[in-house]
This record gives sequence, structure tokens and C-alpha cells, in this order.
Amino acid sequence: MSIKLPERDGDGYLVNMNDWTPEIGRAMATADGIEIDDTKWEQIFKAREFFEEESTVPPIRKFAKYIGEDQKKIFKMWKTGPMKPITKYGGLPKPTGCV
Repeated sequence: MSIKLPERDGDGYLVNMNDWTPEIGRAMATADGIEIDDTKWEQIFKAREFFEEESTVPPIRKFAKYIGEDQKKIFKMWKTGPMKPITKYGGLPKPTGCV
């Protein structure tokens, strides 16, 4: 069964945040060739939790502190600037800091 992806912008982010579901996030990652394991999903849900509380996407330093993890470990896990894929597949806005 394949999921029809909602409209995305040129960077692959959802045009409408309200279109996001975990299934849509997984389908977006699959379409982009990204594998997301349980630990990455936990981080995605924590970023969504932070966004609900603060109405903003956290910079990586603040996010690492929020989840109690070393930011170097997060970078290594994602093999890139982690906030971009975390927010993209979590249906959140693009981070405004360094990405």
C-alpha cells in the first residue's frame, strides 16, 4: 500500500503542517531514501513536543539539552545537520538556524 504524499515545497517540507501524520512522515522519508529507526522517531516526536510547547523549532543545542542527549551523537546518528530531517519528517517548519 502506497501513501499519496501531500504537497511539499522545494526542500521537501509539507506545505501544510496539518497534513502530517506519522505515516506521512515515514512515507516522506522513504521517498527521500532515508531510513528512520525507533531512536530517530523518538527525536522526531520530541521535536514535535517542543514545537507544541514553544511554538518554535529548537536550535540543535537547545534540542539536545531538551532530550538529554549529546549533540555530537545526534549529528553522527543523522549524518547531517539533524534539525533539518527531524523537522522535515516531523511535519514541522524549516529550522531558521544553521542547517
